[in-house]
Amino acid sequence: MPDNPNPAPPNLNLPNLITLARLALIPVFMLAFYLPGQWSAWLTAGIFVTAGLTDMLDGYLARRMQLTSRFGAFLDPVADKLMVAAALVLLVQNHATAWIAVPAIVIISREIAVSALREWMAEIGARARVAVSSVGKVKTVVQIVAITALLLQTPGKTKAGELLMTPFLWFSYTLLYVAMFLTLWSMMSYLRAAWPQLWPRKGGA
Repeated sequence: MPDNPNPAPPNLNLPNLITLARLALIPVFMLAFYLPGQWSAWLTAGIFVTAGLTDMLDGYLARRMQLTSRFGAFLDPVADKLMVAAALVLLVQNHATAWIAVPAIVIISREIAVSALREWMAEIGARARVAVSSVGKVKTVVQIVAITALLLQTPGKTKAGELLMTPFLWFSYTLLYVAMFLTLWSMMSYLRAAWPQLWPRKGGA
């Protein structure tokens, strides 16, 4: 007779539970954003940073404890993309300018396109060709820093109704555009790696 007749499902390991907790943080993150008071910006940014740190933590634990799973490989990028998309939508509302809307649309569109590409590559057994690259990892870090910096700020307006651009706000916008550039760069890298399958040569294998 086994020692534990009702073992926990293999997918409910520690790394996956951390990823699920990150998903559960999304509605809390959105609620914090709409709370009144100056401190809500710090709370919102803190939740976003916490989500980013748990992203690194669950991946590290999965590799260190040899608990990688198909469920975790599916869930982890979903949690990341949903949190980033939620943050970008809220920032577009808060800043209400094309300077934020354009990179937000580009970044969200890229995530959808790359997710579809990876799903298709997995179906044909070539997912390894579009594994996360070093550029993608740098992009993620820059993106987290840029979004966190923007979440900390509630931009004021001039008498003409335009955004009051402070040096820190300019710096934050610049970081977001760097993240957008890296986003496009990493997407092109994935497309280049998948191109032989997307557009096979005539007479090729």
